[in-house]
Amino acid sequence: MDINYETPAGLPFRVLHHDTHLLVIDKPAGLAVHPGPQTPDSLERFLDILALGNRTLPVLAHRLDRNTSGCLILARHPKAVKRVSALFEAARIKKVYWAVLDSLPEDDSGTIDAPLHKISSAEAGWRMIIDKRGKRAVTHWQVLDRGARLVEFRPETGRTHQLRVHAASIGCAIIGDPVYGDGKGPMRLHARSITLPYDENAPLTVTAPLPGDWPSRALFSAAVGAENALPH
Repeated sequence: MDINYETPAGLPFRVLHHDTHLLVIDKPAGLAVHPGPQTPDSLERFLDILALGNRTLPVLAHRLDRNTSGCLILARHPKAVKRVSALFEAARIKKVYWAVLDSLPEDDSGTIDAPLHKISSAEAGWRMIIDKRGKRAVTHWQVLDRGARLVEFRPETGRTHQLRVHAASIGCAIIGDPVYGDGKGPMRLHARSITLPYDENAPLTVTAPLPGDWPSRALFSAAVGAENALPH
């Protein structure tokens, strides 16, 4: 693969990886992946730059919530779109998220297995709830640093708002979550890394550093490698 980590001019975010098939960007919190009534500015505005000279624009292979930062995959040609889609459907793409929670569970690790169902109303809009009518959703979690309330999530499934709802369901909402938490300050959920076997012989893992506006590096212990997580 022709790997190059240089970020093109004109982008307000970093390109963490690109080769002939894939791009992985470090999406900033606050940037929506698609335009909408409240988000006219979105990632789609930068697809022509992210084409990197290709005639075909790259295609988003999955989504991140507007207020979630970190690793986001784009496919650079139609065959890559199909390949990555098939890997997602087969649950062969592994994602790791880091979050700061408003409180921590007593245990150091665990699994949340709770189905998610979408509800909506004219007054409150839509949201996801835990409901037996919903789709299966499984999240594995581990406390990385109790002093910083830093937790790692490894979702087994990829439902909308899964980590946010699951965290809130155990009484430990993600700080700043405007829907399932108190909404005070920015939401602290970061797609820390992603691993995909696009090439079966050489699985790709890409890691995104924590955003610079996260809590001071002094809060994070060296044991989890977070002292190197913030950009220098």
